[in-house]
Amino acid sequence: MSTSSDSSPVTRAEIVSALNSFGLLTGAGVMVHSSLKSFGRVEGGALAVVAALMEVVTPEGTLLMPSFNHDEPFHEAGPGYYDPRETPTSNGAIPDAFWRLEGVLRSLDPTHPVAAWGRDARRYTEYHHRTLTMGPLSPLGMLAAAGGYGLLLGVSYGANTFHHVVEMSTGAPCLGQRSEAYPVHLQDGRVVLGRTWGWRGGTCPITDRTRYAPAMFAVQRQVQIGACTATLFRLQDCYDIIAPLLRDGMDQVPPCSRCPIRPRRVPQTVPSDWDAENQRPLPDSVAWTY
Repeated sequence: MSTSSDSSPVTRAEIVSALNSFGLLTGAGVMVHSSLKSFGRVEGGALAVVAALMEVVTPEGTLLMPSFNHDEPFHEAGPGYYDPRETPTSNGAIPDAFWRLEGVLRSLDPTHPVAAWGRDARRYTEYHHRTLTMGPLSPLGMLAAAGGYGLLLGVSYGANTFHHVVEMSTGAPCLGQRSEAYPVHLQDGRVVLGRTWGWRGGTCPITDRTRYAPAMFAVQRQVQIGACTATLFRLQDCYDIIAPLLRDGMDQVPPCSRCPIRPRRVPQTVPSDWDAENQRPLPDSVAWTY
């Protein structure tokens, strides 16, 4: 169903109505990936989309968005640090408006911080810097364990960060476990070297190329909001689809265990501080100091 004509802007009320129509309920936990341009025009812009999402989920639920910088601040022209109070996100206008709002919390992963609002916002973000960037105890990993959802607003499964949670939770060897370190400015004035994952040195033919997407069609729900196609799915359903593909491979693509891709090496690459046996940073990790 379409909630707006091509010539008129989409309103906050229309967004709320559409989200309610396909089952995003009060009290839900949801990770949103989005494109403001996909709507056509929105009356009130990015903030209207955020307000609509908050109205639907309510403070009894939890709204999460990526506030990733994809290591851009650490390039030659960047400031050289991540500061949760000032570093913009490169994930688009909607999440960049979201993380700046009062009451929204932001995690301390230096390249892939998550922004959250609502009931479990603090629990999901508070110790992101002490776990794997996209592991089972990351914000998205915890959201999935709590029965949470993924919502794609005008973007494809290529934007679905959760597939990286499946990778790290199943031990994909192409992702470094806390093997890159970058300066993080803390609220108390300290600067620490925060850990994040080591991105892979190649393209995953299953997740990066979203070969799993056709299998999601059976478990997703969709609604049209102006020109935007909104897609809702349970994160656990996504896990159940992707994990066997990574374990067994698909078509001519080998499983993770036989894939030659390994983490990249960059100037910020350091020995991992992750205690895999106990699933926490090593005792001497700087992560324990903040």
